[in-house]
Amino acid sequence: MKVTVSGASGLIGAALARSLRADGHEVRRLVRREPSAPDEVRWTPGEHVDPAAVDGVDAVVHLAGAGIGDRPWTSARKREIYASRVSGTRTIAEAVARAAAPPRVLVSGSAIGYYGATGDRAADEGAPRGTGFLADLVADWEDAAAPAAGAGVRVVLPRTGIVLDRSGGLLGKVLPLFRLGLGARLGDGRQWTSWITLADEVAALRFLLDNDVSGPVNLTAPHPVRNADYTREVGRALGRPAKLAVPAFVLRAALRDFADEGPLISQKVVPARLEEAGFAFAHPELPDALRAVLRRD
Repeated sequence: MKVTVSGASGLIGAALARSLRADGHEVRRLVRREPSAPDEVRWTPGEHVDPAAVDGVDAVVHLAGAGIGDRPWTSARKREIYASRVSGTRTIAEAVARAAAPPRVLVSGSAIGYYGATGDRAADEGAPRGTGFLADLVADWEDAAAPAAGAGVRVVLPRTGIVLDRSGGLLGKVLPLFRLGLGARLGDGRQWTSWITLADEVAALRFLLDNDVSGPVNLTAPHPVRNADYTREVGRALGRPAKLAVPAFVLRAALRDFADEGPLISQKVVPARLEEAGFAFAHPELPDALRAVLRRD
């Protein structure tokens, strides 16, 4: 199988490319600079994709975009996030639609931010769109993939939760603090956290490449947890206390608008369509997941 991957230098994209290559598949990586390796193809999000990137491949996995939670949300940062996600997706989708030999599937990354704050209500793919910047962003981001679907290509929109891995993402950033015994719940800790291990994220993306599923699919483990429980389990997995708390006002001061749509939001999201399609999670429960992710500690 030939697969084109954007965002292949990121946490998820790099792991997906490694997994595909390990099984003998050919991977083309989209890069925003002059290509320096035979497997690289240049593209300019919002403007142009080299036709060689999508013509004649079996699948395209689009994961590129500015980080959503790695900087405070200033007005300028919100514009950058929006443009990178929406314009980039439209560029890919239009290239797929124009291809002489289009891929059979476009997997275009999305996020559980679509649901906004769900409180204690479990949200599957049939749950309504929420409110806020992320909900609006995800709706437009997913709509941007429409040209590919209009051309008859199967389009999958994986709405990913918090991806757990020791090498990056949210967990990777806070592990040094947890190892020092400075792990802390966020706010009152009652908000639901919807998570998935990197291994299950990659396995789910590959499952979606091979199985006849289209539209939104939640990529979260089947058992979300409250933030306080998440914090306690990370500390337990590391053998360190995790009894501190970061007050909500501190998070809001540091992260601005992102605080209430990121660390403080309650999102209880479940992977109904993924499980109905027959996907089996390697790590459905958080304690086992953390032991697997942190097994070398």
